[in-house]
Amino acid sequence: MLTQNLFNFAQVGAESVLWFLVFLSVISISVILERYFSLKSIRKSSQSVLIKIEDALISNNLSDLEYISASRDSLESKALSYGIRHAKENGPKGVGELFNSFMLIEKQKLEKSLNLLATIGSNAVYIGLLGTVFGIMKAFRDLGASQGDMSLVMTGIAEALVATAFGLFVAIPAIVAYDYFQKQVRSILGGLETVKELCITYTHIAKKDS
Repeated sequence: MLTQNLFNFAQVGAESVLWFLVFLSVISISVILERYFSLKSIRKSSQSVLIKIEDALISNNLSDLEYISASRDSLESKALSYGIRHAKENGPKGVGELFNSFMLIEKQKLEKSLNLLATIGSNAVYIGLLGTVFGIMKAFRDLGASQGDMSLVMTGIAEALVATAFGLFVAIPAIVAYDYFQKQVRSILGGLETVKELCITYTHIAKKDS
């Protein structure tokens, strides 16, 4: 009875799987586009601030960091602003912990929807394979009903393989995009780590001067 129900479901299961994969592809593309433009904007502003910080280091004028932190138009300038304000109010103690907390919060924002992208990338192939299994079940059932017409089953199997191919079509871009975005997130956090060490240095120098 259960086997019969599975065969009955296989009659429409393959096409249902294809439509589900189409739905997943729409979600995947939406996430990819949103993260691409969002991280691109963040990276652009971060690079601009890091250049200003590099200029401040070359000129050996750490007081420029206060001017840079005033803009607050990037993650680095915001973190620098929080760090300098904390140092002025409480001294250098706790600046590192403040940066770590800020980076943890921002990391969650930067990785928004990336877990969903990873889930789609790792499971789309299996969903496509399920559609192929349903399609092959339907093809062999049609073969039995057609009394041995092999052209019918060959056509059915060919159509069933479309589900696996489409699953790969959905999975590969999602996995590639996930790896790319993770690299971008690590780069941004690396910039924040640099600002953290610089801010700690600044607070110690400011304490000695006072």
